Formats: sequence, structure tokens, C-alpha cells
Amino acid sequence: MADIHVEEFYKDAAIALAQLYSAFPRRIDLFVEDIAGPDETDEFGLHSKRHMACFGALLWLAEEGFLRYVDTIRQDALDQAVLSRDAFIRLSSPAPESLLESLMGPEGAPKTPLPPSLQEDLSSYIHLVRTALKSGHSVRIGHIVRATLFSARPNH
Repeated sequence: MADIHVEEFYKDAAIALAQLYSAFPRRIDLFVEDIAGPDETDEFGLHSKRHMACFGALLWLAEEGFLRYVDTIRQDALDQAVLSRDAFIRLSSPAPESLLESLMGPEGAPKTPLPPSLQEDLSSYIHLVRTALKSGHSVRIGHIVRATLFSARPNH
């Protein structure tokens, strides 16, 4: 089992990528609270460790070339964020058959053949990310996020 902060990173990254993909090519404000949930600052106005970890995950995605943004809104959001070209291409691309089988298993395959365009949509990385998020299963989310982010990183 992974450390809880790593599992949270995978979930935060998956949610952020799904939000940005749904808005692409529009720029959006990417709010930490929409990803990690509500946060109450302490008596000094400091955010929780969970909030800051999510904010850190968003900054890391930007530093690694998965998204771009114009500015930060304090430590609450990324202003005018958009997927990078490489991240959009990656999320739109079909995942390797081995990844599909490891995530869905042979029982997850449809009984009747699907049209090629639908088959491609259902095998894309973004579809797998969304499906993993809907499942709420942290191991599945981690598996697809690792495959999406680390098997073919965007170029800088």
C-alpha cells in the first residue's frame, strides 16, 4: 500500500487532469477546494497540510509540463490553467492493450464488438482516468495516473 500522501497526489492529479480536459482548450481557474475538498484555515490564516499538498500537486503538474497557468490565486487556485499540448495528446490517446486488460480484466471487455471510434474513445487515457475516479478505488486511480504521467512524459 502506498503512503496516503502519494494516493492523495494521484487522486488530485486525476481530478485536475479530468477538469482541464473537460474544459480544453478554454483556460479555467483550477481551485484546490474543488479537488481536495473544503479547507478551513487555522487561527493564523494558514491552510491545512491536505490543502497545501493538493496545491503542491497542481504546481508539480505545471512544473513537469502537464499544464500551464497564468498565475496563482494566493494558495487557493491556478489562474487560467490549461492542459499542455503534450498532456492533451496523451489523455486523448488510446492506452496500451496491456493497461486496459490490467485495469478492466477480460470480464470488462464488451460482449459485442464496438465501432472503432467508440472503441478508441473507451480506451483513451482520459476515459480510464474518469472511470478510475468514478470507482473511487485508490489502487486503480494510482495505477492509471502512474501510467498516464510516467510512461511517456510530456516534453519540455
